[in-house]
Amino acid sequence: MGAFESKAWIENYAEWTDPYPDLGSDTLVSMFNQIVANSPKNKATWFMGKELTYGELNEKVSNAAAALVGIGVRSGDRVAVALPNCPQHVIAVTALLRIGATVVAHNPLYTSYELKSQFLDHGAKVAIVFDREADTFLKLREDTPLETIITVNMIDEMPLRLRTVLSIPLPPIAKKRAELSKPAPGTIAWKDFLSGAKGKVHGASVTQDTVAFILYTSGTTGEPKGAPLTHRNIVAVLKGCLEWVEKLGGDVEEKVLAVLPLFHVYGLALNYGLPLTIGAQIVLVPAPQPALYQEAITKTRPTVLPGVPTLYERITDWALETGADLSSIHSSVSGAATLPAATIERWEQVTGGRLVEGYGLTETAPILTVNPLNANRRPGYVGMPFPNTEVRIANPDNPAETMPDGEAGEVLARGPQVFSGYLNKPEANARSFYEDWFRTGDMAVMEPDGYVRLVARIKEIIITGGFNVYPDEVEGVMRQHPDVTDIAVVGRPRNDGSEDVVACVTLRDGAILDPDGLKDFARQRLTRYKVPRTFYHFEELERDQTGKIRRREVRDALAKDLTQA
Repeated sequence: MGAFESKAWIENYAEWTDPYPDLGSDTLVSMFNQIVANSPKNKATWFMGKELTYGELNEKVSNAAAALVGIGVRSGDRVAVALPNCPQHVIAVTALLRIGATVVAHNPLYTSYELKSQFLDHGAKVAIVFDREADTFLKLREDTPLETIITVNMIDEMPLRLRTVLSIPLPPIAKKRAELSKPAPGTIAWKDFLSGAKGKVHGASVTQDTVAFILYTSGTTGEPKGAPLTHRNIVAVLKGCLEWVEKLGGDVEEKVLAVLPLFHVYGLALNYGLPLTIGAQIVLVPAPQPALYQEAITKTRPTVLPGVPTLYERITDWALETGADLSSIHSSVSGAATLPAATIERWEQVTGGRLVEGYGLTETAPILTVNPLNANRRPGYVGMPFPNTEVRIANPDNPAETMPDGEAGEVLARGPQVFSGYLNKPEANARSFYEDWFRTGDMAVMEPDGYVRLVARIKEIIITGGFNVYPDEVEGVMRQHPDVTDIAVVGRPRNDGSEDVVACVTLRDGAILDPDGLKDFARQRLTRYKVPRTFYHFEELERDQTGKIRRREVRDALAKDLTQA
């Protein structure tokens, strides 16, 4: 009997972990309301030095819900939210969930070029967005269903002292203010939107089957696909987290450092959902800039820090250089890129807490596997199946066949956190499921004791700074450049386990490689982290018999050339 059949991983769970926690009938809304009722004076958010209690947060959520209903938003409607990590983000999302609406989460820095197909797909008529990026959404209003744009000024939720300083009419301060906010004519300011909106809203009942979020992922192709996640999907992950982290939400005043963006499924679940269901404080960091998260750590002393390997490396370096005290951080979970053993060792030395690696996808809300937060953690592995979760390593050519322990195959998963299918994509759904198993497209090995080790990414996703970059998307944009005849976008490994996005290109006859010009072209059409760091000229790119470029062979050829150089 193999590890999958025997559920061997359960034997390696921490002694405090229940492998099958009951989800009950809880929703994100009911759990938040319970915290407000039981602990209204608990600290709910921290932002640049300003704090809100759960009682104060609830009042703002109630007003926002009333304002949303006032403009016609109803249960089941989809509303786009594209904001940095700030209190208005938390308020908007919680208010939308309370009235039974669906939050469509978008990166506020995406271009209108990137967002157009997504807005045509989900059809949201209302968007709540960062005022600095209002122009993007005004463009979308021209040729998508979007009608109403509500813009958020982050400065409004900063402490009085910061607001006062930022109002001083001096050029250096004016420049700083312009980095944080700018006028957005043609939109409704969040502050004006809420003016006069008071009272409770009695909307439709929210159940575990209600769709809470839609997040976009390109999956196996560059075409964005909306992944609807229900309250059950998210609650399943949160209940699993409560089992995984010993005494989480107990006597300790928990504080979750929210550096990961709330518009990403990882940040949405662990930086938003988790603290708001255990009465913890969300320490909101609006951008992953060292000055911002260092101040947040120093002033709040967080206890939980979800992150990516690069973030842990940078914080560790800072602590070792300055003597910063990180001893309050007891639990950290890393995802999105391979976590080097050296990073774990250094982090645990400076914090005294645990750092473990996990694995998941947008479609799985996101956690599928994670290492236990005890002595059983295993560096180099993404852990074992999460509570209530089954993971099977299958023959990718015959998903009915489970591979023997120790042999590579495709990761298949099922559990209450797994979504039921992409929005408006029946063909993609047919490819993505085998019976009730979700096909992740990633290759891994399961050991006889149930530990899982990723060995390859069928999808060829490039992971940079914790974000997924899909080669098809970048290639599709760059092929529009008149000098580029063909292109393969691949990942160039970094020492910290993540990758740089680079492009290998062939050029039209007579064209000269112009990296700066190609970068400028890309920046006008792509979010900055998707823009290739370097462009390499190839005379030809490796192809298969059908003419399809073999990205892995191109990547290997590039690595060989760089090594020789």
